[in-house]
Amino acid sequence: MFKVIVEDSETKARVGQVQTAHRVFETPAFLPVGTQATVKTLAPQDLKEIGAQIVGSNAYHLYIRPGIQVIKDAGGLHKFMGWDGPILTDSGGYQIFSLASFRKVADEGIWFHSHFDGAKHFLSPEDVIDIQMDLGSDISMVLDECTTYPCDRSYAMRSMELTLRWAKRSRERFSTLPSTSSPRAEQRSALEAGPLAERPRANARGNSQLLYGIIQGSTYLDLRKEATERTMEVGFDGYAVGGLSVGEPFELKFEVLNSISPILPFSSPRYLMGVGGPPEILEAVSLGFDIFDCTMPTRHGRNGTAFTSKGKLVVRNSEYTKDQRPVDEECSCYTCSNFSRSYLRHLFNAQEILGPRLLTYHNVYFYAKLMKRIRESIAEGGFAQFKKDFEAEFKI
Repeated sequence: MFKVIVEDSETKARVGQVQTAHRVFETPAFLPVGTQATVKTLAPQDLKEIGAQIVGSNAYHLYIRPGIQVIKDAGGLHKFMGWDGPILTDSGGYQIFSLASFRKVADEGIWFHSHFDGAKHFLSPEDVIDIQMDLGSDISMVLDECTTYPCDRSYAMRSMELTLRWAKRSRERFSTLPSTSSPRAEQRSALEAGPLAERPRANARGNSQLLYGIIQGSTYLDLRKEATERTMEVGFDGYAVGGLSVGEPFELKFEVLNSISPILPFSSPRYLMGVGGPPEILEAVSLGFDIFDCTMPTRHGRNGTAFTSKGKLVVRNSEYTKDQRPVDEECSCYTCSNFSRSYLRHLFNAQEILGPRLLTYHNVYFYAKLMKRIRESIAEGGFAQFKKDFEAEFKI
């Protein structure tokens, strides 16, 4: 369930709460990506210190390795990875299309070869729902077909129709699985009780999960609007926009989002998949989007690039050889409180694993702090000014 707490007076930005089986998280929120049941280089305790509220994982990758039965036997994904907060699992549709060495798409589902060992697999929309139920994630996603950019209109339309058919089947499968008693009533009671309330935790195959639909349609505004309306007709707990951040220009991406934002139900969370950079997040928040995820902070951290209040900083560069300042002089994270740019540059050049760990810690902290500041600015009525000031300082 979702509850809007505060709305911004100048934009469509809002602060909300999403109630899950593993506590409430506040929006706008950013999900650190833990594709294979781990946010790379970080332990769950690190994530708690950083202030991460929810993490994302991936049904496709976990299905391939270690296998769903292994995780079921461990008591579900939360126990397996040692994280007691909310988890969102992506269906893995994008990974199947981008990573699999062979794939064949039909109404029934997808035949593909594993990127790991080449073994042949088949997954239907129903299978993907079953997998996520077995994982015990708090928010699960329907199977969809993610188009590339550019994409011709005829293919975008076929893909949209396939995704809609799969969405209906996913919803039907989800509705038939065992449920806890009156999950909707429990969610409403917990929200009414306040932000710290918790409802009973989901069991290993309990329908206390939330299910989000995915809107496709490439960059064709009429297709996106149609897909939005028809996905809403199916009915989901939240609505995600997929198929963006695949190479389209910044302006076109937000033209798409601006066209569908007014259509989406106000009382449901809006999840923008795969986005991304801080300026993109701020722009999407201003259009009323609530949830974001991207590998950018962790991937950049492993490769020696930090996000700072002034923009990106590549610590590998020689100019930082003797620089004793922290990565970001306005940051109070563990990395910035204890280590210099000079030391971090040394770690990366010496190929010490501590370098990627410390910089990933900083980047995920930066994102968590950014989202907190966004929420605070909306609550205080100053989001538009915060956005303007941030964009003036942050250099890509």
